[in-house]
Amino acid sequence: MQRSPYDTAAALLPLVGGPANVTSVAHCMTRLRLGIADRERVDDETLRAVPGVLGVVSDGDSLQVVLGPGVVVTVTAEFQQLLTTTPTTTPTPALAATPTPTTAAAEQLAARGAELRAARARRNATPLKTALRRIADVFVPLIPALIGCGVLAGLNGLLVNAGLLPWLTPALAAIASGFMALISVFVGYNTAKVFGGTPVLGGAVAAIVVYPGVAKVTAFGVALAPGQGGVLGALAAALLAVYVERWCRGRVPDALDVLLTPTVTVLVAGLATLYGLMYAAGVVSSAIGTAADRLLATTGPLAGLVLGGLFLPLVMLGLHQALIPIHTTLIQQQGYTVLLPLLAMAGAGQVGAALAVYIRLRHDTSLRTTIKSALPAGLLGVGEPLIYGVSLPLGRPFLTACAGGAAGGAFVGFFAVLGDRVGATAIGPSGWALFPLLTGNRGPALAAAVYAGGLLTGYVVGFLATYVSFSAAGSPAGDPTPARST
Repeated sequence: MQRSPYDTAAALLPLVGGPANVTSVAHCMTRLRLGIADRERVDDETLRAVPGVLGVVSDGDSLQVVLGPGVVVTVTAEFQQLLTTTPTTTPTPALAATPTPTTAAAEQLAARGAELRAARARRNATPLKTALRRIADVFVPLIPALIGCGVLAGLNGLLVNAGLLPWLTPALAAIASGFMALISVFVGYNTAKVFGGTPVLGGAVAAIVVYPGVAKVTAFGVALAPGQGGVLGALAAALLAVYVERWCRGRVPDALDVLLTPTVTVLVAGLATLYGLMYAAGVVSSAIGTAADRLLATTGPLAGLVLGGLFLPLVMLGLHQALIPIHTTLIQQQGYTVLLPLLAMAGAGQVGAALAVYIRLRHDTSLRTTIKSALPAGLLGVGEPLIYGVSLPLGRPFLTACAGGAAGGAFVGFFAVLGDRVGATAIGPSGWALFPLLTGNRGPALAAAVYAGGLLTGYVVGFLATYVSFSAAGSPAGDPTPARST
């Protein structure tokens, strides 16, 4: 019997330390993302054993509980509801007794433990990790809209090319393009929210980037273009607005705060955006697009090999979300991102590896059941169930899955060198779910054919590498306890 979202959320809450230990709640496509006050209060082992939990990823004061697509949305809603209704416990005065030598020693140990936890948190919370996590928090909430609008854009393109439903295609174009035209505003809003500013002020400053009137402004001797700098410019503008707002809060009298702080924030950050940030972000955005094109045009197979082979470890660590700004920038510039189809090959290698494990370990009923339940999600590009349920626990299959992803990426990269670029009009899904989003410089049909060839290559190489690895390690076919590696 399938567990209800409420039961899952109720099981998770005490294992992460209770309501008092949760500082923030969010979710992406597959993961419940929690901010944790005291990492030592999280019971990782029991958390992983909760039915429905596919894996747990920890990064400093952030905890990611892998639940899978669809499920994570309902569980997150129930979890947030429980946070508001579950009472937190605090020590009562009756518990505070006169210190004795024993309690004093216990307090010293507790204090020492707190120091060690704080030291570990400082080591884990490196500036790079913190920055990547916060940037991911800015863009992850935008993914559902990116997917929906991307699918509609692809459908509209097919209808236009086929000459079908001419009365409907203008409406579909407007629906699909509206969000992308204003995505900078959403990025600015989320940036201010994540970094501790007033969200609407971040959105107001970021809106300058897409305002048509910026065409009348000249910076560095060149007239600005609406949208110049894209999401990177919006991100930078909103970050500056957060720091200007903080500066004002500490200096403006309370009686004038409601008037002066937003005015100074929008004015200073707005002028800096027009006369510096938009131009600089435009240069960076153009460089990203040029670099992606040249990378594939000159070193396509090698680039695909590296990107397809290393993406699974990024997913395992939860760092793949940091690529979202690059994907979004490419979509804004070119109409599609050429990187996502290459990275999606990692999932193909994972599927091939899982099929090989299923065949080789035919007497391991539990593992085969896990594979059967996780394969549909894996074919649709959701890799966490196979990562945490199959390949990573076994060790070698994780490495051979990476080999399959590298082979699939090299296949797609090879065609890029020939001039056949494959791209995705939105980010989020991969595997078979990416087909509705595929396009390229020579049309969606050729792009779909190349992508399908890459998937097939990833399946085959991932399968063969995994199948052979068991033989090389001396594990007979059907042995339920093969030699495991790390």
